[in-house]
Amino acid sequence: MQKTDIRFPLAEKIAQSLSIHEDDRVDDYFWLRDRENPKVVEYLNAENTFRESEMKDTEELQENLFQEIKGRIKQDDASVPYHKNGYWYYVRFEEGKEHAIYCRKKGQLSADEEIMMDVNIEAAKHSYYQVAGMSVSPDNKLLAFGEDKVSRRIYTLRFKNLETGEILEDEITNTTGGAAWANDNSTIFYTAKDETLRPNKVYRHKLGSKTDDVEIYHEADETFVCGAYRSKSQSFIMIASGSTVSNEYRYLDANNPEGEFKIIQPRVRDLEYSVAHFGEFWYILTNADKATNFKLMRAPLAKTTKENWEEIIPHRPNVYLENLEIFKEYLVTEERENGLTRIRIKRWDGSDEHYMEFDEETYTAGIGNNPEFDSQTLRYGYSSLTTPSSVIDYDMEFRKKQVMKQQEVVGGHNPEEYHAERIWATAADGTKVPMSLVYKKSLKKAEGNPTLLYGYGSYGITVDPGFSATRLSLLDRGFVFVIAHIRGGQYLGRQWYEDGKMLKKKNTFTDFIACAEKLIEDKYTTTEHLYAMGGSAGGLLMGAVMNMRPDLFNGMIAAVPFVDVVTTMLDTSIPLTTGEYDEWGNPNDRDYYDYIKSYSPYDNVEEKDYPSLLITTGINDSQVQYWEPAKWVAKLRTKKTDKNPLYLYTNMDTGHSGASGRFEAYRETAMEYAFLLKLEGILK
Repeated sequence: MQKTDIRFPLAEKIAQSLSIHEDDRVDDYFWLRDRENPKVVEYLNAENTFRESEMKDTEELQENLFQEIKGRIKQDDASVPYHKNGYWYYVRFEEGKEHAIYCRKKGQLSADEEIMMDVNIEAAKHSYYQVAGMSVSPDNKLLAFGEDKVSRRIYTLRFKNLETGEILEDEITNTTGGAAWANDNSTIFYTAKDETLRPNKVYRHKLGSKTDDVEIYHEADETFVCGAYRSKSQSFIMIASGSTVSNEYRYLDANNPEGEFKIIQPRVRDLEYSVAHFGEFWYILTNADKATNFKLMRAPLAKTTKENWEEIIPHRPNVYLENLEIFKEYLVTEERENGLTRIRIKRWDGSDEHYMEFDEETYTAGIGNNPEFDSQTLRYGYSSLTTPSSVIDYDMEFRKKQVMKQQEVVGGHNPEEYHAERIWATAADGTKVPMSLVYKKSLKKAEGNPTLLYGYGSYGITVDPGFSATRLSLLDRGFVFVIAHIRGGQYLGRQWYEDGKMLKKKNTFTDFIACAEKLIEDKYTTTEHLYAMGGSAGGLLMGAVMNMRPDLFNGMIAAVPFVDVVTTMLDTSIPLTTGEYDEWGNPNDRDYYDYIKSYSPYDNVEEKDYPSLLITTGINDSQVQYWEPAKWVAKLRTKKTDKNPLYLYTNMDTGHSGASGRFEAYRETAMEYAFLLKLEGILK
């Protein structure tokens, strides 16, 4: 690290020339990619020390915020049980413990509890510990689970005898964490990752076998990922392959694990589909034949290719068909119209069809966990910016709702004290862009409030307006919280996504800017009190917007930000790169190179004033490598002309998702909130 008398850290400059398309870039901080270099660790630690020192006056506030947030969470909590294959399954938490306890009861809820796994026991041995992909064998005797001890989403598959409590000797490394059981209760199918962490192979494993596992499928196309799972009908083992713009599915009779997988519809570029099995048919959700917002088809089990598909629900230009759930007597679809989710119930015999009613102006609703076919009860979730999350059972025959559980806010929460609404900004090209916002009625000022504008806008991921007990810590201190439903997500249908990716990516950024300007214009806030936040691809959003309109914001938080876009997208050794070409474009093509370079945050840092910045990352991040935010901060330190705070926080133990415990992750949230509140002069 370069010696200096300036208080903040300055990383050493070591010029690295990067050339392609007869264009030369010089990266002074390329060397920060080497996590084994002691100087890299020294620099990250120096930045951590600097941030801690600069925010020392917020330590009490951070602790208060952490205790406040933690205090709203019911510690001895439990999920709503669901029934599957003769057992009721649920997850519970005990007071003072960070991790989940996975449980079940046989036959009825009054039966004795069986603890399948108490994650707290193993987690106590590690600085990071996460389990994933828990699945029980068809005979209910064995549990498969994946464990991650380093926070890079590389799981080791383990197996437990639920009758004896014994952990079996079988141990499979480098997996995605999930396992699909065959009906013989001893064969599982799992997915392995390559050196870039791309899920690329499916293997068959026989429990107790000393021979090598059998490779069943190899996804050779580097733009695709693959995975194995069991159909809801329990009849088939499925292999799914998918890219941003294409899908392909294979199936195998779960009674015949050593048989040959059959393909449903071979991949065709720009043909997307997903499948569900019911009776004698595959039900296929697809964009075939220019069905931009998707339609529902079906095909006989013996004739699965596209020419045999029969239309069940046609394409509708204004309704995006997002999801479906199949029951013995009912078809349930999840649809989005004008940004709002609607759930449609239809009897297979055609005797009844209706939509469920939701009353709030802006809300989140979605199909929940429904593992049983022969049921007339639909489980779904509902929340809004003012209403805590609920798990609701809906009797599809009698149209009756029963709230099985509503998120408890310890200390109380009165939705009537808060106001939520939806407003629309006008983007640079005239497009209307929606925002969902919430604030505490008694604290709303006519001349404007401190306001946090949140955005993501990539991969077709829609950030729906749901409840957050954590967020109350800002609302109760006078903040307005806003979600910008910008292009790149699918809030207004599939075209909303198409218009925010590839060579239209800048729409995402200009939409966000338009939202910020609208909030100022309508006097929700002012530039002196407007803040922005986004993570991962939302961190890219922060970086791009900050370069384009730094004058709009007083501060920004960029969490695990994807900001070195050109270099990353040219490096196929980095996890996820090849699979991202259909999201951002392949910069090996000159047109995409020039376009990506024109907005890549790291490449567009200039000598000018920037807002106050808090940037976070994790040393083991597998999604966005730690060096992207580290390089970005290092470059900003030498370029920016303002004296505003610039902090980098690197968690030296974790990755993309942060701490593994139930509560510890909120310490980082408390730090982020304290950063905003300090800028507002609020230290209590």
